[in-house]
Amino acid sequence: MGFLQEILASTRARIAEAKTKLSDDVLEQRIAALAPPLDLRTALLRETPSVIAEIKRATPSRGPLNPDLDAGRLAAAYEAGGAAAISVLTEPDFFKGSMEDLQAARSASPPLLRKDFILDEFQLLEARAAGADAVLLIVRIVGDSLEGLVAATRALQMEPLVEVFHEEEMDAALGAGARIIGVNHRDLETFEVDTQRTAKLAPGVPDSVVLVALSGVSSRAEVEELADAGAQAVLVGESLVTAADPGAKLRELRGRP
Repeated sequence: MGFLQEILASTRARIAEAKTKLSDDVLEQRIAALAPPLDLRTALLRETPSVIAEIKRATPSRGPLNPDLDAGRLAAAYEAGGAAAISVLTEPDFFKGSMEDLQAARSASPPLLRKDFILDEFQLLEARAAGADAVLLIVRIVGDSLEGLVAATRALQMEPLVEVFHEEEMDAALGAGARIIGVNHRDLETFEVDTQRTAKLAPGVPDSVVLVALSGVSSRAEVEELADAGAQAVLVGESLVTAADPGAKLRELRGRP
């Protein structure tokens, strides 16, 4: 069984367990008590290129990155460093994240993106109830469910960031009406990184869609190169969570040292 199949099996088991502990009704009651979600698309366009700063403790390819991080404190550093939005890894088995990290990050003011392997509308309710303003939807894993998940996300007043890897997935994302599309430079099966993927796929993206470059970004020069290729935002994780001063590193990536 490959990595992606392993993580999807783990995710399905996690969803099934979560459903035994929380009902849709309880989550919907929590959501009803919250203020409306923040607009991720608008936030990403306030500065070009903007940076989505990610909170993650580990990755399957590199292992532990910053396993003892304080999600609330890191979110505050990202806010101070000028993050347009904050992405929070909530997958527990391979990335060591949690919904508690998402809730802790809610203390910061930028829009929050729940980054996980979303397969079920229940996870959308979980995300919104925990304070998320947006969720990641990965075309490769949701397949024909994409259009329904996009609609369900918007029914909760959130906007999905739809992740693609190749042209066929880009076509699927556009066909589903995605307004924010992220090009993942990392192959989820092999972990190989190709930072030219954004440049390859950008020409097919309409001006009305916000294009985000995902993975493999660690310097201002790389941010500028991706912006020149057509990206309006970049998502950065590893180089931020491993930095001695994440806020300063973020300002560097934004060209504001």
